[in-house]
Amino acid sequence: MPESHLEPVKDALFAAGAGRYQAYDQCCWQVPGQGQFRPLEHSRPYLGQPHRLEKVKEYKVEMICEDAVIQDAVRALLNTHPYEQPAYEIYKILTALDI
Repeated sequence: MPESHLEPVKDALFAAGAGRYQAYDQCCWQVPGQGQFRPLEHSRPYLGQPHRLEKVKEYKVEMICEDAVIQDAVRALLNTHPYEQPAYEIYKILTALDI
């Protein structure tokens, strides 16, 4: 996500219940990087213009999320993130008790 939206998106995810682990909350990992994309003809990009390659400083953010609040967290991400279609992944983490 662009740096301009880093804190608001994280805050929305935290408010939805993401980033909690045992006696801690607002836990996440973030790293800056450079993203690139080229909007196509019928896109509605937050940044850039159709058919023009854009490169932008972005942040990748990862946080844990309990099963019970994943849908709320994804909804918060989609409602707060400025991109037309933000990239996100969901992984199930198993503990020794789950195996």
